[in-house]
Amino acid sequence: MIKIFFSYSHADDKYRDELQKHLMSLQHQGIVESWHDRRILAGQEWANQIDNELRQADIILLLVSSDFIASDYCMGIEMKLALDRHELNEAVVIPVILRSCLWQSLPFGKLQAATREGKPVERYPSLDDAFLEITQNIDTVAKRLASQGNRSTLDHTNSNISSGNNGISDLTGQNNILPRSSNLAIPKVFTDHDKDLYVVEAFDYLASFFEGSLKELNERNLNVVSSLFQRIDARSFEATIYKNGNQISKCGIWLDNNLYGSRGGASSIIYSSSGLGQRNTYNETLSIKNNGNILGLEPMNMSFSSQTKKSLTNQGAAEYYWAMFFEPMQRSY
Repeated sequence: MIKIFFSYSHADDKYRDELQKHLMSLQHQGIVESWHDRRILAGQEWANQIDNELRQADIILLLVSSDFIASDYCMGIEMKLALDRHELNEAVVIPVILRSCLWQSLPFGKLQAATREGKPVERYPSLDDAFLEITQNIDTVAKRLASQGNRSTLDHTNSNISSGNNGISDLTGQNNILPRSSNLAIPKVFTDHDKDLYVVEAFDYLASFFEGSLKELNERNLNVVSSLFQRIDARSFEATIYKNGNQISKCGIWLDNNLYGSRGGASSIIYSSSGLGQRNTYNETLSIKNNGNILGLEPMNMSFSSQTKKSLTNQGAAEYYWAMFFEPMQRSY
């Protein structure tokens, strides 16, 4: 079985947990087994244990983000050893770009990333889309390594024989490590504060996305297309597209926490094709979806033809609303 090692910052625990869940499909087939430092037992010397697992791994995943890059341990110890083993053809190092950061000029920047062109996981419409692609690529690498012979299993066996254990672990020694599952993540409990903070950040991203997209649209279509973006306040904005001076499309997007007369709880992000108006009619809503270890946004699919029940990332949610807004413009040609 091919051994996978996760090198990551604890700030990215939620992404590691999601990737771990996707990799379970390979683990159930007996293709891979994985290890990360959350599996270290109480009383074990964590640095030695990490070094041990890193030296035995066949595939080393670098879960790259600004926090990973800022970590002296990730960059100075784990990454360095990983690349040394990669250069010696003892292991395959695969960068998994989680969040946007400047990684291409770093020592692992020459390696093929787990996503096409190193696209960050957070830039996919949903985490499932991102981790499916990553899992498929890991599956390809793991099967190639398996066809060449499972080096790590052989090395581990030889190590036991040379130490006089005859391939049998010392069940009473200090280094006793009992086998156990990597599938130990339990659903995270998100507070109202967590949810409110998440949806506010998602709304701010949508506002920036619409403003930037309209600016680019104008620059590409001078003398034909114009637009108007108005950030009304911290909780709402309005966008309009004009073609040859005539209004083609308009929308209002705002935060609301009183849907259907309910009080309290996390807000939803509301879309209305008639603009902000009195905010008593709308065409779509994005509500918070708890995916177990991470929050996302799920549409109600009230009116848009391209329906989805996926838990969307901020990027996916922005693209979803932009498609609704931009469709009349595309129809006008």
